[in-house]
Amino acid sequence: SVLDLAIVKVNATGLAAIPIGDANKLQVGELAIAIGNPLGLQLQRTVTSGIISALNRTISIDTEQGTNYMEGLVQTDASINPGNSGGPLLNSRGQVVGINTVKVATAEGIGFAIPINVAIPIIEKYKDTGTFREAYMGIFAYDREAIPYLEQDLNLDNGIYVVNVDKGGPAAKAGIKEGCIILKVDGKTINTMMELRCLIYSKNPGDVINITHIERKTGKTVTIPLTLSEKKGDGLLTR
Repeated sequence: SVLDLAIVKVNATGLAAIPIGDANKLQVGELAIAIGNPLGLQLQRTVTSGIISALNRTISIDTEQGTNYMEGLVQTDASINPGNSGGPLLNSRGQVVGINTVKVATAEGIGFAIPINVAIPIIEKYKDTGTFREAYMGIFAYDREAIPYLEQDLNLDNGIYVVNVDKGGPAAKAGIKEGCIILKVDGKTINTMMELRCLIYSKNPGDVINITHIERKTGKTVTIPLTLSEKKGDGLLTR
């Protein structure tokens, strides 16, 4: 998956910070406000409004390295255009709930924001250490609500369904395969890719996490250790 985030240092003091919200508390239909610079400096500080259209959206992005995914995205019909990326998506209380990132070029009123919860562990780590090295697990999975459609005989209270595994990544080396269902990481229940990403981003490359999952072949629930590697390419944010 791709992160599509940058950290920019502003050489100024006395600036007011926008309060941080919680994307996990968003509800479809509530007010959404986007701020950005569509089309560059000519239209800087543009404010648009709309609603939260959907939550936990996944989009695919074709790159030179192959197909990547952005998951857990907030979908909004507040107008987002080139130049809005990096601007905040706010709720009705003026709290940042997302970071505007991309729009669908072939449709109107379909824009996406990275949920702010994903950025929080990155920001905290950057504040503490001055750098962010992205820990990498090497899977893509569907959220719990998709499991009954993928495995009709399964009715699980929690979990995410693994649909893609990087063959050279840490998950594959630990024995996780397509069709496995991850239930917990370090004892924490996982139901969405956003929850998994937030947990992974709080870790460092080289850390060992414990994955509780249902094995594809045996159907048994097992817990295995997995050593995270470092995401290459866009995974390094530093001062």
